[in-house]
Amino acid sequence: MAALRAAGAVLLRPGRGAEAAARLGYHKKVVDHYENPRNVGSLDRNAKNVGTGLVGAPACGDVMKLQVEVDENGRIMDARFKTFGCGSAIASSSLATEWVKGKTVDEALKIKNTDIAKELCLPPVKLHCSMLAEDAIKAALADYKLKQDSNKEVTEKKANNA
Repeated sequence: MAALRAAGAVLLRPGRGAEAAARLGYHKKVVDHYENPRNVGSLDRNAKNVGTGLVGAPACGDVMKLQVEVDENGRIMDARFKTFGCGSAIASSSLATEWVKGKTVDEALKIKNTDIAKELCLPPVKLHCSMLAEDAIKAALADYKLKQDSNKEVTEKKANNA
């Protein structure tokens, strides 16, 4: 498994060309998101309007951190990711951040791994990458909601004590 990952990583290095990646079965959309990832980076995890999701797949070693920044109306203004994994995992993260931007929290929760896999033309052996992306979205939004609930509790306690 590690040898396959190393071979895939070498062939998916930027500048190696989409033809080499295509011969290995990577679709051009995966190669595009791998070579030109969107929204790489981090947001302030301590900000009350930022949710952070950290998920991993022990079977393959992929780890994905996805963060969302939500405005006061519940709309996702920004999204960032950092992923350690194969080209398909990086592409799934990149696409997920593009898709959640501009959506409400409820709309973003409707994004399914099957939609990500279909858009990237992932083969069955790489479906776990799209599952990680869906899990990361859900984890980030759960973290955001938890922060909002704790903010409400603090506000309510202050109001009751006044």
